[in-house]
Amino acid sequence: MTPLDRPIWSALASRHAHLSEGGSLAKRYQPTVSAFAATVDDTASSLQALFDLSSDSRSLLFLQADTVKVPAGMTIVSAAAAVQMIASHPSTVEQDDRIALLGEADIPAMQALAELTKPGPFTARALELGAFWGVKEDGRLLAMAGERMKPQGFSEISGVCSHPDARGRGLAKRLSMFVAGRIIERGEEPFLHAYATNTAAIALYESIGFSVRSAMRVAVLQRAAN
Repeated sequence: MTPLDRPIWSALASRHAHLSEGGSLAKRYQPTVSAFAATVDDTASSLQALFDLSSDSRSLLFLQADTVKVPAGMTIVSAAAAVQMIASHPSTVEQDDRIALLGEADIPAMQALAELTKPGPFTARALELGAFWGVKEDGRLLAMAGERMKPQGFSEISGVCSHPDARGRGLAKRLSMFVAGRIIERGEEPFLHAYATNTAAIALYESIGFSVRSAMRVAVLQRAAN
């Protein structure tokens, strides 16, 4: 198993440990940061630790290469197939003065854009996971992309989205290339995820040098109703 097979665990057990809850067998992000959770393996003790971690009955979101094992007393409320992609031959991007680092003051606009475009889980504490960059026009946020999970030696590109009014201008592609470049400059390897059915997104990422590394499983787990 590589760190990317269970990227949530790999991040929570290393560079995002300060944002985690749990122990040596099961971990989750602090609920206001993210719903992501993971176990170190599929042993009965790890699954029990995950069940214990769900005592507040919040939903837990899994993303891993392995089939998601469900602890006794929990159930899968939704599931989907995804792919994990890595930058095998990343494209370079020239300087673009429109791209700016986003900060705390931008959180309301970032949340509004994420709510409109649904790029994936996004909370007001997203900037604690990693940096985000965006393109604005007349003070209006039109597109953004940033970093999320950070296993040792890797950084995930996430939150890539464009406002419907700005579609067709290549902003998501340019921002993805920009973020990948920043990650590579730090000596890390960029990776990302897409739903297996999102062929347009997969084709876009392939066009900038990403290739599919692994099939992934996405599942939302919740304590079963009594």
